[in-house]
Amino acid sequence: MTEEVAYIAYHFHWPMQAIFDLEHRDRRQWVAQIAGLNQRANEA
Repeated sequence: MTEEVAYIAYHFHWPMQAIFDLEHRDRRQWVAQIAGLNQRANEA
């Protein structure tokens, strides 16, 4: 869980508490979205 929080905080600069308040499923969805954005950026 802390890895997910750190990943989201690093990329979106959201407050840690706001990320902790998300449901686990929602955090996983944000992690997947960020990973997709990073992948597309790296391919460009």
